[in-house]
Amino acid sequence: MQTFKHYIMYAIVEIAGQQFKVSKDLKVYVHRLPQEEGATISFDKVLLIDDNNNITLGAPAIEGASIEAKVLRHLQGDKVIVFKKKRRKGYKKKNGHRQALTQIVIEGINAGGAKKKAAKKEKTAEAAE
Repeated sequence: MQTFKHYIMYAIVEIAGQQFKVSKDLKVYVHRLPQEEGATISFDKVLLIDDNNNITLGAPAIEGASIEAKVLRHLQGDKVIVFKKKRRKGYKKKNGHRQALTQIVIEGINAGGAKKKAAKKEKTAEAAE
């Protein structure tokens, strides 16, 4: 009996200073982005792409690769309470924080540019010989 694994292409991308593992149709919360709701954006700082166990690793980023995403909404995260206290000194500080977030949905992973540029480098190496 043969079993088939359903494989999902994924990528590791840097968005607003943080790294995320993303795949198609995945909803991700990232730090607030300046784009309007409904706008499409492209992230070109792709660090790794795994396509059916064919791994492409960037140094530090893959040239020509991009992630296409759509901004769904802007929102605030859950409240985090920061409480500071020094015992026997009468010092207490209570502060709260809500992070400004943007929810995006990944529409596609474009790795086509990386393969084309690698092929051009091989052709130029052959022409030099």
